[in-house]
Amino acid sequence: MSDLRAALPGRGIWDRLTALFWRRPGVLVAVLIAAPLAWLGIVYVGSLVALLIQSFYSINEFSGVVVKEFTLKTYAELLRPANADVIVRTVTMAASVTLASAVLAFPIAYYAARFARGRWKAAFYLGIMLPLWSSYLVKVYAWKLILSKEGIISWAANGIGAGGVLDALLALPGIGGNSLSTSYIGTFLVFVYVWLPYMILPMQASLERVPQSMLEASAALGAGGLRALWSVILPLALPGVIAGSIFTFSLTLGDYIIPQIIGNSANFIGMAVYHLQGTAGNIPLAAAFAVVPILIMLVYLGIARKLGAFDAL
Repeated sequence: MSDLRAALPGRGIWDRLTALFWRRPGVLVAVLIAAPLAWLGIVYVGSLVALLIQSFYSINEFSGVVVKEFTLKTYAELLRPANADVIVRTVTMAASVTLASAVLAFPIAYYAARFARGRWKAAFYLGIMLPLWSSYLVKVYAWKLILSKEGIISWAANGIGAGGVLDALLALPGIGGNSLSTSYIGTFLVFVYVWLPYMILPMQASLERVPQSMLEASAALGAGGLRALWSVILPLALPGVIAGSIFTFSLTLGDYIIPQIIGNSANFIGMAVYHLQGTAGNIPLAAAFAVVPILIMLVYLGIARKLGAFDAL
């Protein structure tokens, strides 16, 4: 026996680690997730905690120096008419974009889930994913050219005799402007275009989970196409709609690039945070503004979780 042990090579550190991980799988799991958890805890959660702490500071109006004393004064500033308008404007835009994306995405996702097969389904995925492969800024600047007064939309509208309709649309108070590229309508169109794929994909995945047997059963019970759509398909597809709305709503809430390039000079939350922490140097108010979308999304995610949206992700 001693001769056999002498003939065997000595166990190295990797052999010992392999044996340890085999005997104690929990140690292996801990080693694998230690680095991601450290990154998540230090960088992500740590930055959010720092953001929250700074939102309770204030800034000296005379010296511009941040006063590191706990106060709710900064949050009270969010209730000023100008700041409250920024919040209402952003939430309204996010809700409008989410609703429009859901309406546009449903027929596309329904066709892909129920009818597209083989090459057509591959073409569907390619068509949905292809815009996501191009640069975000390139797409936004391209839309600025498309929506400009000399852009293709104005040219097409004038060509078919609908220039008056476009002018009447741009003349609407509150949402109009000199051109589509300097109006809320243009901002809305670009938001919908950029975030639409994030609504289509979860909705399509949810619709694919609708059992064909339930549709057959509803037809056997006398439900027509519209009744089956309203009573069977839509309720079962609702988790996918909510899952997609999480993306479209949250991304619109925090975006600051599109409103800077498309639309008028009216502020959105993302733009306010960008300018306050940069040009104005008001870090506490910027942090307070940044907390608003987080709180809104926490409430929204709580509602979505109860409605089963995470099952469709």
